[in-house]
Amino acid sequence: MPHAQLVGPFPSGVEPSEYDQLRRRVLWSMPSGLYLLSSRAGERRNLMALSLVTQLATEPKLLGVVVETGAVTHELIEAGGRFGLVVLGREQRSLVRHFVKPAAHDAEAGTLGGHAYTDSPLGALPVPEFAAAFLDCARTNQLEFGSHTLFVGEVLDTAVFDEAALAAPLRMEDTRMNYGG
Repeated sequence: MPHAQLVGPFPSGVEPSEYDQLRRRVLWSMPSGLYLLSSRAGERRNLMALSLVTQLATEPKLLGVVVETGAVTHELIEAGGRFGLVVLGREQRSLVRHFVKPAAHDAEAGTLGGHAYTDSPLGALPVPEFAAAFLDCARTNQLEFGSHTLFVGEVLDTAVFDEAALAAPLRMEDTRMNYGG
């Protein structure tokens, strides 16, 4: 890897490329879930694979999602003011790869990335028919962090579609995928 692509800082006395590989390995070892992030602005809809998610507060119920600034989903959340979190079960690991790039939307067929969806009751966000659970959130805040934005949303509606899948949610470690580092 050329040094121009490496991101510091680097401790003195280390070889930057070797240190960067070590740091990535440790960051990738941090456990995280793997979800789909639902977004909409006007008639534009998207579902995007996402691992950077956490509950931020219990009163009110706030969810934080971190999205790369150049992503289609970033644009849709800013314009639409909402986002939804699709929880998947471990057995659904193959589905997440359909959503690592912007999902092709066929409005007539009611599909995103070739998969049928319905719109959530409150936010009219796309909910794929294979979702184990869904959280519908209204964006309340956002913070810019260099390459990514933290969107904060208040959970306004929740639905569970598959109790068994919800009991064993998809995690990054269940796939060969990784993010960050």
